[in-house]
Amino acid sequence: MTIVTLLVSATQLAGILVTVTVAANAFSFSRYRKKNLLPLRSPIDESADILASFNVDAEGEDEFFFGLATAPAHVEDRLNDAWLQFAEDEPRKKSYKEVLEPADALMGAAAGDGGSQQAPLPRNEVNKMKKKRKPVKLSIEAMIRGFQKYIEVDEGEEVSGENEVPTENEEVHHKVTAWHNVPHPEERLRFWSDPDIELKLAKDTGVSVFRLGIDWSRIMPAEPVNGLKETVNFAALERYKWIINRVRSYGMKVMLTLFHHSLPAWAGEYGGWKLEKTIDYFMDFTRLVVDSVSDIVDYWVTFNEPHVFCMLTYCAGTWPGGNPDMLEVATSALPTGVFNQAMHWMAIAHSKAYDYIHAKSCTSTKSKVGVAHHVSFMRPYGLFDVAAVTLANTLTTFPYVDSISDRLDFIGINYYGQEVVSGPGLKLVETDEYSESGRGVYPDGLFRVLHQFHERYKHLNLPFIITENGVSDETDMIRRPYLIEHLLAVYAAMITGVPVIGYLFWTISDNWEWADGYGPKFGLVAVDRANNLARIPRPSYHLFTKVVTTGKVTREDRARAWSELQLAAKQKKTRPFYRAVNKHGLMYAGGLDEPTQRPYIQRDWRFGHYQMEGLQDPLSRLSRCILRPFSIIKKREPQKDDAELVVQPLQFSI
Repeated sequence: MTIVTLLVSATQLAGILVTVTVAANAFSFSRYRKKNLLPLRSPIDESADILASFNVDAEGEDEFFFGLATAPAHVEDRLNDAWLQFAEDEPRKKSYKEVLEPADALMGAAAGDGGSQQAPLPRNEVNKMKKKRKPVKLSIEAMIRGFQKYIEVDEGEEVSGENEVPTENEEVHHKVTAWHNVPHPEERLRFWSDPDIELKLAKDTGVSVFRLGIDWSRIMPAEPVNGLKETVNFAALERYKWIINRVRSYGMKVMLTLFHHSLPAWAGEYGGWKLEKTIDYFMDFTRLVVDSVSDIVDYWVTFNEPHVFCMLTYCAGTWPGGNPDMLEVATSALPTGVFNQAMHWMAIAHSKAYDYIHAKSCTSTKSKVGVAHHVSFMRPYGLFDVAAVTLANTLTTFPYVDSISDRLDFIGINYYGQEVVSGPGLKLVETDEYSESGRGVYPDGLFRVLHQFHERYKHLNLPFIITENGVSDETDMIRRPYLIEHLLAVYAAMITGVPVIGYLFWTISDNWEWADGYGPKFGLVAVDRANNLARIPRPSYHLFTKVVTTGKVTREDRARAWSELQLAAKQKKTRPFYRAVNKHGLMYAGGLDEPTQRPYIQRDWRFGHYQMEGLQDPLSRLSRCILRPFSIIKKREPQKDDAELVVQPLQFSI
């Protein structure tokens, strides 16, 4: 009788715990949904011939500009930076092994499109192992960052499951994928030796702002332990000044980035942004640059996506210069952990750079100083994924901008799309459209993000600049509607009160995309790497040119771009996809040397049309099934396309 009573009591207790857990998650999701997932009604009149009109010819507060963006590590040749060394590294030795792992939610919140986590293990080294290894469990803090620890097992003992160590004859991967299998990858786009190719392509679109960067390691190739005189490359500084003047000679203003994910290798060796002394070195670099070019720079970006760099370098250890130990990994999200520590030093560095730039800038140039802050729209796949989304947003969305908000002239937003969090990883939702590098296409998210940031910082009266927005799409079928719909999202935000003064597309030509190498194609212009880097403008290049020169997004352009994509989807055409997916639909962390093929999706993801699904966990699906007969909410009917529009191919003369 006592045993039966204990069993009944234990069952009741378990039931109470389950009920409380479900109720708590349901309450959390209810709050999250009210704030982030309510249906979005577009303020744009979709029946008008002109859907958006940007004041590209205005001056002063009403001015709006278009631009194109790039970065040194993506395009500069003759650059022996940490990324080149990282890509050229020999496969790691036996003492350091990884296998294919799902990309985790927290890293997904950090990584910009193309900024993937590190590629899987070079398998030719695994083949040499005499002993197999199997994973053991780690703390949750380590697990969510994609780390696994292994123990040696005796020969004959089986190692099974998805995380099995690869055996012979399996594919080999490098630290940077799609890099070793292309001709002359170290040349990038030869922007250092011949910038005019990219600059002319940019000028011919009609943009008024060109964003580029100065590589820290090129100016300071060695740690200046004995002072700057012996370590500074003044010739490189003069070359950068010449390139910036070339930008201006093409009639474009200059947006200059000081730190774009490129920590010098010598700084990575001692710990980089984990240590305070990096602030002093960075300020040495900043003073050299500002003293040289302050009178010819219009916009300054001190740091590009600082939390992305910190997470992928110091928390995950998947970018060059990190190498965190397991204690750093397990405690990285704590207030005193390595992530917040590095972000703190980068915030101080920004503030000092801001003060120095303004002290040196001429009053006539009126230079504006800000940061380029990466934001992705994150949503939970199931009821129990709300906590992971909340954690990622808490760490990455506002804290850095909060810490420097008194020293900003503008807030730069880098937006690429949405992430769907499921359990420990990022879910590939089969009914969603994705970029080649696994970023969900969701223009509504840009509108939502802009309003969230405006609501938080409107007391500062700061303008916003979209410092990066783009999509990896070699076929160019997705890029055209992607461009149109995100511009409509920006315009909708503007007419509803958000002060957006500029939009920069990423990027001009296909280039090196961090750990994804030359796989994902972000360019408006294709690059034939086997034919002396010959440039081939895509249709989206001409569409972008039309929008920039007219300042308008038309209903006809929108219908044309969308109908062509939908036709490809109906014909079940496919396009490249550089992410592997496991049997649970979770995307693996690294890229691929060669892409798989993924079909275009027949889903209306246009701005203001995207209909958010409910939660997809079994409990939520069951609840909807039970409650559906009692629901009085009618499903919103999709808006029909204009039947009277006769869509003809765009005609351009080059």
